[in-house]
Amino acid sequence: MYRKSYFQSRPILQATGIALAITAMSSAAAADTTSQNVTDARQETQIWTTYALSPYLRANDLKVSVHDGKATLTGKVEESVDKDLAKQIALGVSGVTDVDNQITVQADYTPPVRSLDRSYGQVIDDATITAAIKSKLTWSKYTDGLDTNVDTKSGKVTLSGTADSAAAKNLAGSLAMNTRGVESVNNQLVVNGTKLNMVDSAKSSTREAGHEIADSWITTKVKSTFMYSSNVDGSDIAVSTHSGVVTLSGKLSSGAERALAIELAKNVRGVISVESNGLTI
Repeated sequence: MYRKSYFQSRPILQATGIALAITAMSSAAAADTTSQNVTDARQETQIWTTYALSPYLRANDLKVSVHDGKATLTGKVEESVDKDLAKQIALGVSGVTDVDNQITVQADYTPPVRSLDRSYGQVIDDATITAAIKSKLTWSKYTDGLDTNVDTKSGKVTLSGTADSAAAKNLAGSLAMNTRGVESVNNQLVVNGTKLNMVDSAKSSTREAGHEIADSWITTKVKSTFMYSSNVDGSDIAVSTHSGVVTLSGKLSSGAERALAIELAKNVRGVISVESNGLTI
């Protein structure tokens, strides 16, 4: 009786086993599909974000889709170099192995009219400009004590707060205007005629003592100041510092660029003097 029952239930057990196996396989396949969909979405976002940040591509209405490592690009651009740039950006994303570049090159293409609100790329640009200006003001031996607020919208910078002197106010405006990406500066800094108290004076003297600041810090800040500048090609200038004395070398395009590079280096906190014989035109 038991033997007969076993053989009668055997087909049921087999069917149950098959059903469980199919369920497990289906779950695994669903998990793989979900994982791939997440990867595709991440890659699409990376590509689109880079397009939005690129000053050459952000104005164009480009679309991106990714499936199993293959990116498909569509839209219109004005020049073939922009089409190739879009492809290279997509290929630079980890996991993207192939690009179907369907972007059309149209010489008379006019990008779609944008709303008055800043685009994602413009917001990032403005934030970068604000950070660069704040950094330059902090690094400068003449503006470190300023109580300054920096606001940037579409490349237009507004400075507000207080300055210890008219010279400090003017220098802050100059540093801001000389920052890469800045279109205009509205310098609303108010000159505070109150003299520094003894504590502030002591702090100021300490900041200005070159031996109190590491040479490596000075070198880094001079290089960064050049990098943020719109009128100095920092990549062409070598910078070294010893006991607060900064040495600059390299070839620049004009005397004005050379003079500005020297002036920017002198302004950095901790710099005692600048050796510029190595800067040629």
